[in-house]
Amino acid sequence: MIRVFVIDQQALFRQGVRSSLSQAGDIEVCGEAEADEQVVSTIETLLPDVVLLGTDSPSLDSLEMCRIIKRRLPSVAVVILSPQPNDEQFFQALKAQASAYLGKAITPEDLAQVVRLCAHGEHPINEGLLSRPKVADQILQQFHELSREKEAASFVSPLTLRETEILNYMAQGYLNKQIAEILNVSEQTIKNHVTSILRKLNANARTHAVVIAIKKGLISISRE
Repeated sequence: MIRVFVIDQQALFRQGVRSSLSQAGDIEVCGEAEADEQVVSTIETLLPDVVLLGTDSPSLDSLEMCRIIKRRLPSVAVVILSPQPNDEQFFQALKAQASAYLGKAITPEDLAQVVRLCAHGEHPINEGLLSRPKVADQILQQFHELSREKEAASFVSPLTLRETEILNYMAQGYLNKQIAEILNVSEQTIKNHVTSILRKLNANARTHAVVIAIKKGLISISRE
């Protein structure tokens, strides 16, 4: 059973999410609360698989709460729900290591499916880059800046040559299926490599792994 905790200022929204997810059969809402400084302690006690986090909190910035949750509970997936999704918020959600960024108008069926993916370690937020070219450009720009600013240092890579190759494709925005087609291997093989990359770099998500790799000089991105 997948355990979910819901954070939102509107009790009606929280109740609606609870009711919708209860129909899924394999998902249970283990708790709900408004966004405040104490809610993270509650999450630490309940240890849900996924936290659904509304972005319309007036008392505590939701993106900051996402960062706090990921810092204190890196294994918990955070799904950000926005009443008015936009590119800037998407970009900030990605930087905050959210697993998914959705509009509150999402259907119950789609929400349940995203919860399942996130609970199993997937990051649907990465796929959203395909439909948000401006955000992809922002990310690449930051990667370029990191690449220029990193200090030259002797560092033995913990990655294999194949993992480094896959990481370079990840940095260019390729998804697992696309990388598998390029390398002529199964998608599951790529997933296994990605899992190994995240573990070796102590990264929480694909984007996080790329940033770490650039900082350490394992890969670089050159402007064309």
